[in-house]
Amino acid sequence: MSVIAFLIFFAATSIIFLGADALMLGFVIGPMFRAALQDSLLQGLRPAAAIGFYLLYMAGITYFAGLPALRAGSANIALLNGLILGLVAYGTYELTSWSVMRDWHVGMVATDMLWGAALTGVAAYCGARISLAFAV
Repeated sequence: MSVIAFLIFFAATSIIFLGADALMLGFVIGPMFRAALQDSLLQGLRPAAAIGFYLLYMAGITYFAGLPALRAGSANIALLNGLILGLVAYGTYELTSWSVMRDWHVGMVATDMLWGAALTGVAAYCGARISLAFAV
């Protein structure tokens, strides 16, 4: 596996993940959370925290899904590892929030956990396919 393959995976996965997540946050997750949490949410977001999350999470996807897939030459490994990583990461956040926050509800938990697993798996799979196709 080359540095070029690694960089292509990171960039492609990041673009796919961020684009899809922006749409989902804008049209599904955001409205759902605003309806349930109302005044508990900030009017905007904290940019440093959002940037920190996405950089950390992209690094995690790259390490746990991308590197094994690129080493094996199989995007399917990225899909499986990404699905598991997404379920664990989003599940940790959602289940913890549900256990301690009064207005958190099971619909938020299920929607976000399924989204996190699917988004992480598909973004990692696509990033691996792109990387394997272009970084020979």
